[in-house]
Amino acid sequence: MVILGIDPGYGTIGYGVVRYDGRKFTPIQYGAITTQIGAPMHLRLCELYDDLCTLIDTFHPEAAAVEELFFNQNITTGIQVAQARGVILLALAQKGLHPVSYTPSQVKQSVVGYGKADKHQMMEMTRIMLGLAKVPRPDDAADALAVAICHGHASRSALYTQK
Repeated sequence: MVILGIDPGYGTIGYGVVRYDGRKFTPIQYGAITTQIGAPMHLRLCELYDDLCTLIDTFHPEAAAVEELFFNQNITTGIQVAQARGVILLALAQKGLHPVSYTPSQVKQSVVGYGKADKHQMMEMTRIMLGLAKVPRPDDAADALAVAICHGHASRSALYTQK
């Protein structure tokens, strides 16, 4: 199964595409979609939509997972990220995907085994699970790969519970 993991944002949107065969994860591609700083929000959202659709058309994922939003302080930034997340969900739905959402603690629990793991632990465990020489950069890409891994684990668990 090819899984697209997404770490939402509006300036930098992390993505990670992995193949999962029920035992092993293999990285296919990862990186970040970036939008033009200072551009009006509606144009940034259009840029995000177009780039994400191109990514989906290129890799043909069978599953998609998106991290839930978590923000404490800056409500303005939170609203902008929420707008971008809505565009991400729209693009996935229009491409026939049914995205699953995971909270940051669910991702940490799935990848590290501890729901309150720190960022360094998450990134290092993602590197190890994917057999990469270095921690994926930018951080948003590493987060997106972790979301994809989380979905792989969850989908495998779902298969076992259906039997």
